[in-house]
Amino acid sequence: MDKPSLYSFTLSGLQSYFVENGLPKFAASQVYNWLYHNWNFDIESWSNVSKKVKAHILEEMDTELPKVVWHGLSKDGTRKFLVGMKDAQTVETVAIPAQSRLTLCLSSQVGCAIGCTFCHTGTMGLKRHLKAEEVVGQFVAVTKWLKENVDEDSRLTNIVYMGQGEPLHNYENVKTATQVFMEEKGIGLGQRRITLSTSGLVPQIEKLWDFPPVNIAISLHASHDEIRTELMPINKAFDLTRLFEAIKKIPLKANRRITYEYILIDEFNDRQEDLDGLIDLLDKRESKVNIIPFNEYPDSKFKRPSNNKIRWFMESLNREGITCTVRTTKGDDILAACGQLKSMEDKLNLWS
Repeated sequence: MDKPSLYSFTLSGLQSYFVENGLPKFAASQVYNWLYHNWNFDIESWSNVSKKVKAHILEEMDTELPKVVWHGLSKDGTRKFLVGMKDAQTVETVAIPAQSRLTLCLSSQVGCAIGCTFCHTGTMGLKRHLKAEEVVGQFVAVTKWLKENVDEDSRLTNIVYMGQGEPLHNYENVKTATQVFMEEKGIGLGQRRITLSTSGLVPQIEKLWDFPPVNIAISLHASHDEIRTELMPINKAFDLTRLFEAIKKIPLKANRRITYEYILIDEFNDRQEDLDGLIDLLDKRESKVNIIPFNEYPDSKFKRPSNNKIRWFMESLNREGITCTVRTTKGDDILAACGQLKSMEDKLNLWS
């Protein structure tokens, strides 16, 4: 029987686990503080944790973290990490710097089953879901690497579930990981610092009332069914009508909006009729469009639009009262930009 991972537990879950194993409930808060606040992984050095608790963790729990197998640094400061799991499967995760934050783009699956035609990850197919401890482990392993190799004061401030995989396809594990990230006695990320992105998995969107109240982003990418189906096969099962019926059920807090991600592709979904369709689809009060100029990758059949076309598309939406921004492309020189992630089998020889 596999040992339970120390990184698989929410705080309340760890409290229950300790009580069930004859250990004090309060020890869970102490463990969380050492792991996620002090970033201290030397269990023997935890000065205020009893010998009994430490012995149980070391003997009865799995304390192994995913490993940073490879790291690449972009000219713009973006860092891409190839992170290895115990079964030798790998995912990519990306640390993206900005003026006042350092955002980690997390993966939720090894590969992806959705098969979006514009996405490099989609060429992998789905190999498996990540466990909750592997999602949390990406965050912890990258934080540990940054503190040891860049700056001991390094701190990841935001999370976006926009790496490999469809987060809502792996609903329960992603939900548990998000609860760990938000726990005030641990990592303590606020609701507005976590963004969950989905390709439009309608049955799971309808369950979001049960998910921690984080930012929601919908991968829209087209305003007409025939174009969206060509980009995203999931649209055959959950077309725009069904998708927007589900979106209306998402519980939004006051002054919160849903972000619609729109990959802008040259001479494909950047026409006047695409603009008109977006204007008809979106609720101006509750919507924000984030244009993502297509990031080209090897063997891709699509192209990036001109800067003039990108600007025209954004300004046209803004004039219609729909808040619209353009995502700055970062890390494209190391294939770390949106849509470019794919586990690099040629780097596995670095993993010893």
